Amino acid sequence: MNISLFIIAIFLVLVLYLGIKARKGKDMDMEQFAVGGRGFGTFFIFLLIAGEIYTTFTFLGGSGWAYSKGAAAYYVPAYIFLAYVLSYWLVPKIWRYSKRHSIISQPEYFASKYKSRSMGMIVAVLGSLALVPYIVIQLKGLGIIVSEASYGAISPVAASVIGAVVVTTYVMISGIHGSAWTAILKDFMILVVVIFLGIYIPVHYFGGIQPMFETVQAAKPEMLVLADQGLSQSWFVSTVLLNALGFYLLPQTFMVVLSSNGERTLRKNAIALPLYTLLLLFVFFIGFTAIMEIPGLQGADGDLSLLRLAIQTFDPWVIGVIGAAGLLTALVPASVMLMAASVGLTNSFFKVLVPAATETHQLIVSRIIIIGISIIALIVTVTGGEALAILNIMSYSLITQLAPALFCSLPKINIINKYGAMAGILAGVLIVLYATIADVKVATFLPNTPHVINDISTGVIALLINILVTFLVSALTKRISMQHTEMNDLDKIS
Repeated sequence: MNISLFIIAIFLVLVLYLGIKARKGKDMDMEQFAVGGRGFGTFFIFLLIAGEIYTTFTFLGGSGWAYSKGAAAYYVPAYIFLAYVLSYWLVPKIWRYSKRHSIISQPEYFASKYKSRSMGMIVAVLGSLALVPYIVIQLKGLGIIVSEASYGAISPVAASVIGAVVVTTYVMISGIHGSAWTAILKDFMILVVVIFLGIYIPVHYFGGIQPMFETVQAAKPEMLVLADQGLSQSWFVSTVLLNALGFYLLPQTFMVVLSSNGERTLRKNAIALPLYTLLLLFVFFIGFTAIMEIPGLQGADGDLSLLRLAIQTFDPWVIGVIGAAGLLTALVPASVMLMAASVGLTNSFFKVLVPAATETHQLIVSRIIIIGISIIALIVTVTGGEALAILNIMSYSLITQLAPALFCSLPKINIINKYGAMAGILAGVLIVLYATIADVKVATFLPNTPHVINDISTGVIALLINILVTFLVSALTKRISMQHTEMNDLDKIS
């Protein structure tokens, strides 16, 4: 075992220890398991929500996008900043209602708001469909990071399997408490590693961040501006808007909100988290440096730019620390995702089918679902699966189709009903599925469509149609319901 793999192994054992130890002293019922008894303060909420930013997708993909796509990568911090601004107003309302009605999952919230079990089932299935690709991405990223950082001493498949076993074990034992405690270690590591790499690497190769950008500007100026078409300005704006609306609709982020101990905690995090998001810029600096220092990475290999540049620059023990940080960016987010999917499915299906189920039975079923999802994700990770790329593209577009139903549910009087909400969600989802699988855009049907319109995110177009269907169906069903009521009244009078 080389020194790099040894360091990674130490952190893996430490994560397992912290995740299991988090269970100590907790009387584990469904509320404790899923949302920590709604007792997490500002610190833990900060770490758990921040954990959804710094995943393997960000650790590898952030630098990879800067390397391959250039300025388009800046959509990531842009949508996260906007999501936090929206959250200052949005999430306290969600928390307040959920606290009052003892809600512990996203599907349960929608089912309660619309007084419809079917609504809860639709949301649970949609959430799981959006989450499984993200869990697979964490496991795939973990395999790549550990294999690269260990200089090939362990294969990506073996690393993914070990990681899946570790995260499944501590989530089953400690629930969200395990995620919270491991998040402490993860965010400390990320803070140190990302800032160090983001400053040291440009200074080492170019003498500073500004000279690095000047070098890229001179050699490849197109990397520092948005493209005229494709990843253009309209793509950037629409994607930022779509992802900002969808950020707190992701089941794992929604569940973290429910674990807060109060509205004040959520608002304080909305203020503080944008500052933490600035760390993403250091990841981009690494990717821009790699453009000049390790040219030639094609396609998906661009995601290896951070690790390849680090291996070229540092001794093996430093690579071990970087690999350990990457390991944590996979395990912590994956643990929250597993929790969110399992609790959502338990509440929306098992509790409906077995209404007399005890807390113990619900916990058992949630843990079985965690194992099942982990196995499915691991199989897809190991076998590859070309459908994964399609699902990844669709994830945010899919989950954001819940936005009209969510925002309309917040006022005291909801202007839409369950029929409109469900019809709108299904319409939006079907459009996203069709457009992504068939690879169609507006220009497919209207060839003369200008690029500024054709580049708009498919998810945004689906969302607009979703809104239209939602209001039309709500208005129609309300009118039919009123007519039915009037006829019943006339029958009673006669």
